[in-house]
Amino acid sequence: MIVCPRVSLFLADSDSLAFLADELRRSAPEAAQTEIAGLGIAADVKLDGLWLAFARQTLPDAVEVSAASINAWADRIIDAVVGHFPDDQPWRLHLWPQYGEGRAGLNRCELIRASVIERMKKKRRHLLRSMIDSDAVFDAQTSLAQCILTSPEAGWLSTSLAPLPHTHRHLISSFPRGEVPLADDKSAPSRAFTKLVESEHRLGRRIERGQTCVDLGASPGSWSYVAIQRGAHVIAVDRSELREDLMRSPRLRFEAADAFKYQPPQTVDWLVCDVIAAPQRSIDLLLEWLRGKRMRNFVVTLKFKGLDEYPLLETLKREAPPLCAEFHLSRLCANKNEVCAFGVV
Repeated sequence: MIVCPRVSLFLADSDSLAFLADELRRSAPEAAQTEIAGLGIAADVKLDGLWLAFARQTLPDAVEVSAASINAWADRIIDAVVGHFPDDQPWRLHLWPQYGEGRAGLNRCELIRASVIERMKKKRRHLLRSMIDSDAVFDAQTSLAQCILTSPEAGWLSTSLAPLPHTHRHLISSFPRGEVPLADDKSAPSRAFTKLVESEHRLGRRIERGQTCVDLGASPGSWSYVAIQRGAHVIAVDRSELREDLMRSPRLRFEAADAFKYQPPQTVDWLVCDVIAAPQRSIDLLLEWLRGKRMRNFVVTLKFKGLDEYPLLETLKREAPPLCAEFHLSRLCANKNEVCAFGVV
């Protein structure tokens, strides 16, 4: 059965599916929605001007398909790509299983990918040479094919012709299914550093040597730790001091102050903020910094206490993008009851 001839399929974690449905209703109240069990929501909605914090990945123009064998799956993918993607421009194939346990689904996807490659060697060598394996942020020339297997013989297929993946990179992740592997560093003051690193991966930018960084609500110092390790200069603002070794770092200047009142003496390369505060306060802080052009890049966590404050994000979706060259709003893989806003001013 095909739910809709062509829809956008928005993937979500099982515990955030209801929140995604609410987001879609607020953003496109007239759009029909269909919940796909264990997967996400299919909706006939335009992607322009759409920000969805709870969508892990987006499959534009997705169709429900079936294939009885490995080779039949390969043919489905090739038929969708040939004549649609230019032979001389890069494209990627995201292919993953969404069923069962263990490696059975992964093995099937690996065999399908191998079959796609072998079949293209015979008839579509130019297109095969343009196929790249990368999770780097999309550029304007890169197209994307996505295929989800919901069972060995059924699934969803989506093709996005360049520059659509680049234009909508705040919705279409360069990581398959939108899953970013969590960073590991046992020397960090806490696991909170994984949120900053994941945001950098999704943005395609990272804190670099020689840059200036303001860390609001810095204690115990996990985000300052990342910046210092990279060779950046950090102004850490908090009522409480950071871990002792960070306080001794020549790259760190500690300000015992209120994170919500601090203003940098000049524009900094990065604002990073993982402060524990009501979400509206963090939203107001980010908008104030954006309007004042106080930073060039930013990563800010919005922390929620319950489940009824998510509509507060609508103000940020409306007011932040016009102030940014690039704006993302996402419940990260590393987030709990949180959402991260990150981007470029």
